[in-house]
Amino acid sequence: MPHDHHDHDHLSPSGHPYRADQDQGLTYWQVMEIAIRELMIEKGLVTAAEVQAQVDAMDARTPAQGAAVVARAWTDPAFRDRLLADGSAACAEMGFDVGPMKLIAVENTADTHNVVVCTLCSCYPRNLLGLPPDWYKSRAYRSRTVREPRKVLAEFGLTLPDDVTVRVHDSTADMRYLVVPARPAGTNGLDETALAALVTRDSMIGVGVAKAS
Repeated sequence: MPHDHHDHDHLSPSGHPYRADQDQGLTYWQVMEIAIRELMIEKGLVTAAEVQAQVDAMDARTPAQGAAVVARAWTDPAFRDRLLADGSAACAEMGFDVGPMKLIAVENTADTHNVVVCTLCSCYPRNLLGLPPDWYKSRAYRSRTVREPRKVLAEFGLTLPDDVTVRVHDSTADMRYLVVPARPAGTNGLDETALAALVTRDSMIGVGVAKAS
C-alpha cells in the first residue's frame, strides 16, 4: 500500500516508495497492442504521429474535469440529480467526453461512504481523472479493498465512524465510477471554481474526502 512509514530504506527523498523495476518481458496483451498498432499504421488507417498525439493527450489529462463536475453537482441540485441518474450524459452537458463506457456517479453522504476499485486490472475514468495512480493498479489495493475497505481507508488516513456504511464499487471494462465527495462545511460562499480546487483525485476515488482549505 502507498503509505508504509516503517521501512524508510525503500523511500525516495520525497518520502514516497520507489517503484520496482519492470524487468519482466512483455505480456500477451502488450505484444498484441504493438502488433495491432503497427498493422494499422502499415495499412494506412492511422499514422504513428496520430497514435503518439493521442497518447500525449491522455498523459496530459488531470483530475480537473472530474473536480469541475463535482463542483457543479455541489452548486446545482438539478445537475446533481442528472449526474446521479446518468453520469455520462451529465458530463457531456459540460463538454466532457467520458468515452464509450458507462459512467456511474455515487454520492457520499453523512451515513454512506463510497470507494472505487478495479479488482481485475486498472479500469478508471481517465478522461475525467487523468492516469490512475500506481497504488490504484497494485494487487494489494485491488484485492484488499473489497475484503477490508475500512482498514485500507485507514492506511490512507481516512478513519470513518462505525455507523457509516462503506460501499465498494468494482469498475469494469465498460463501466466506470466517479465518487461525488461530500461538500465541506463552511464553503457556502465559494463559487464553482473555488470549490473545484477543493476536490482531490483521492476524494473522487473514495480514499480521501474533500476539505475546506
